[in-house]
Amino acid sequence: MNAPQPSLARRILRHKAVKPLLFALCLAPFASLFWRGWTNDLGPNPEQTVIWTTGLWALRLLLLTLAITPLRRLTGWAELARLRRMFGLFVFFYAALHFTAWLGLVNGFSVDMALRDIAKHPFVLAGMTALALMTPLALTSTNGMIKRLGAKRWQRLHRLVYGVGVLAVFHFWWGKLAKNNTASPTIYALILALLLGLRLWWAWRAAQTRRAQALREQAASDQGNSRSLA
Repeated sequence: MNAPQPSLARRILRHKAVKPLLFALCLAPFASLFWRGWTNDLGPNPEQTVIWTTGLWALRLLLLTLAITPLRRLTGWAELARLRRMFGLFVFFYAALHFTAWLGLVNGFSVDMALRDIAKHPFVLAGMTALALMTPLALTSTNGMIKRLGAKRWQRLHRLVYGVGVLAVFHFWWGKLAKNNTASPTIYALILALLLGLRLWWAWRAAQTRRAQALREQAASDQGNSRSLA
């Protein structure tokens, strides 16, 4: 009997052109920003345009990265997993640009000015903490590091991404709140809540399944012991 043919979506995801195409799409916001800067088309406040654009795309790609596992589980498209690392590295890329733009364009690479900005706007600290947590994730994204750390330790380390998501949304929300504009942050917060909520639900279901299995095994063991005593 012939094996069932994969769906069109899975065939597309397996195509060798998918990753280069998605790489180009992920790089497009940076290319657009660079071109706008080159042509002096960043608007009346170029510094804020650069900072907001890089930060927004870091957050969008972070949520996309977090969506990979739920999409894979819900659709059965295992091919999605091979895209997660690339998206995650682009999150770090845009987050690092966001931080560099803030440090250089706003604070002139002055540590003293940066510390004063943090004291005045604590949400900046949330963003910096998110970037700090992302750094070990980016550094351990290679196959070699996975082997060195071991799969279990690597997976535990990369659960930091959930904290990164919470901090990133909080950073964005508070920053927009200071400008009396929370419409977009609310949408991103709801998306993050859904993605993390699905993970918590699956973890709870898995724990319930393990508990039920353990109870069945214990009952079978007790029954066997009772028969042997009889």
